[in-house]
Amino acid sequence: MLRTVLSIVALASLIAAQPQTATAQSRSSGRSTAKPAVTGPVNINTASVTELQTLPGIGAKTAERIVEYRQKNGPFKKIEELMNVRGVGEKNFLKLKPHLSVATAKTDHDHQPQL
Repeated sequence: MLRTVLSIVALASLIAAQPQTATAQSRSSGRSTAKPAVTGPVNINTASVTELQTLPGIGAKTAERIVEYRQKNGPFKKIEELMNVRGVGEKNFLKLKPHLSVATAKTDHDHQPQL
C-alpha cells in the first residue's frame, strides 16, 4: 500500500514539473531574440537600418522606410520630421524621442584645415 502511494506521489510530482520546464525553455529562447538596449541617442541622419532597429518600436520595415525617406528627402532637420515616415505615429514618436538626435553628418571639407 505504501509503495503504491509513493509511486503515485512521485508520478504526480513529475507531471507537475513538466509544464514548468517547458515554460522555462520558452522564456530562455525568447530572450535570444530581444533587441539590444539603446546605449545613447541614435542619429537618424546617419543611422543604418540595423542601428535604427535598436530603437523601441522600430522593426526592420520601419527602419528601411526611415532610411528610404532620408535618401529621398535629405537629412532630417528636426526629430519631429520622423513622424512623416509611414509607421511612425505620434504615440510611437513620443517613446522614441529621448533616444533620437539629428546631428548633421560631417563631410570631408569639415575636416580640412583652414588656410
